Amino acid sequence: MDGAITGDGPASHLFWMARECDNCEFRAEVRLNHSGNSGMYVRTAFGPGFPRGYEAQVENTSPDPQRTGSLYGFSKVTEQLIPDDTWWTQDVIANGNHIVIKINGKVVTDYIDEKNTYTKGYLALQQHNAGSVVQFRNLMMRPVAAEGK
Repeated sequence: MDGAITGDGPASHLFWMARECDNCEFRAEVRLNHSGNSGMYVRTAFGPGFPRGYEAQVENTSPDPQRTGSLYGFSKVTEQLIPDDTWWTQDVIANGNHIVIKINGKVVTDYIDEKNTYTKGYLALQQHNAGSVVQFRNLMMRPVAAEGK
């Protein structure tokens, strides 16, 4: 559908394992149904269940109060930025301990992780739960030069 990867079913993750991300940008066009929940992971570990890594939340109208643009568990966006069933662009930039999330080109999260919790790992797309229908297209990953270098 529209050349998109579509998730619809129980919790699962699609990992991109061609290379690991240390300092990188991960971009996708995203569309989510009403009450859907999903995420884009950077620097994540491959494995079952919900992976350990930074998750840029994809969630507009589900009961979870951490909305699209949140860095899940680290920095919350509580305002609904995107209407349901609408395509938008989400960028996640991980550079050292600095994580930036942009929605349609606008910075909505600019977070410094003092603990530098995740330093390297894979990219992943999340299918959170049955009933959530998420689509991703035009995926891009590129390395970025380390800040200060």
